[in-house]
Amino acid sequence: MVLSSELLELAAQAATALTARMEMVAVVESAAGGLVSAALLSVAGASGFYAGGVVMYTASTRRLLVGILPVPEGVRGATEEFAVWEADVAIAAMAAQWGVGETGAAGPTGNRYGDPSGHAWAAVRGPDKVVCTHITTGSTDRVANMETFAVRSLQLLNEALQP
Repeated sequence: MVLSSELLELAAQAATALTARMEMVAVVESAAGGLVSAALLSVAGASGFYAGGVVMYTASTRRLLVGILPVPEGVRGATEEFAVWEADVAIAAMAAQWGVGETGAAGPTGNRYGDPSGHAWAAVRGPDKVVCTHITTGSTDRVANMETFAVRSLQLLNEALQP
């Protein structure tokens, strides 16, 4: 998959803001499949603002992250609360000031929780804020949904980085 110009532009904007602030971002994503991290890593000098990322797609990966920061009681995947936990565990695991969390169902079918394809949540945690957004596409197109989830996650990061 080739990264879209929109993803590349959003990543460059985030990189500029993070570099100016001398802060780092870490990412835990699932339904976006690594596209958030790939876009950020496409920017030259990424080691100056990107602390690391994890594509959490299996129970074993989740167990690894739960060992760093437990999931709050009663919280399940593909929810706003889970996206916030992902952002929080990203910060805790990778010593960043900013965390991006993304979770959902890319498709072509829904997830095991009954959420439809094209449903996701993104969250961004920063030093003094947390912002979230619900993403719905109504589509079963897996690749298009992954792209939309990544774009919206980076848009949310850029919004949060504004003074």
